[in-house]
Amino acid sequence: MELFSRSWTALRTAVAELPDEDFARPSGCTGWLVRDLVCHLIIDAQDVLITLVTPAETEPTRDAVTYWDIVEAPAGDDPLGALTVRLAAAYEEPWLLKFHLDDVGSAAGRAAELADPTARVGTRDQVLTAGDYLSAYVLEWTLHHLDLIAHLPDAAEPPAEGLARSREMLEKIAGAAFPPSFSDEDTLLIGTGRRAPDAAQKAELGELAARLPLVLG
Repeated sequence: MELFSRSWTALRTAVAELPDEDFARPSGCTGWLVRDLVCHLIIDAQDVLITLVTPAETEPTRDAVTYWDIVEAPAGDDPLGALTVRLAAAYEEPWLLKFHLDDVGSAAGRAAELADPTARVGTRDQVLTAGDYLSAYVLEWTLHHLDLIAHLPDAAEPPAEGLARSREMLEKIAGAAFPPSFSDEDTLLIGTGRRAPDAAQKAELGELAARLPLVLG
């Protein structure tokens, strides 16, 4: 729960500190500008709020790791992705995106702090404890923090503990450890297809290289 808050606060702070011109720069999400990614974060924050007030009575069916499915890479004409781009453009001014993310994002952060970690919640036809759901989102926030700063060398990086926990989760999802020589950031970027491994890294990955990237959904 604490790591969720730390990762989410760091990501929202990084967005708040961006100069306006950076919103028109590319992000680490293929085809998305920074403004599109920030709009997606607003939608994510709404999802957190909705899930935390959607109680479930049945036993959990997933945990923080099994919450994630490995899916095929989304098509270029993905309707939800296209909607996000159109919605982001409709904001017109970066300060509006910042304001909405701060408003909804702060509410999601407060809801997470108030949540009972043992309570069961429902989302995507799954049941998890609130603690596991919020733990799963550490991976979401960390990956998107890396997406945010992909072409912004002066922007703040994700918390080290969030990177480490996200690597741990990705390795469990993969069912294999990444080479010890890989940094946590390298593991996350290469593992999820955000960066291609060079020849030496591909050799170190061995058989795991054929299973990459892991596209999470």
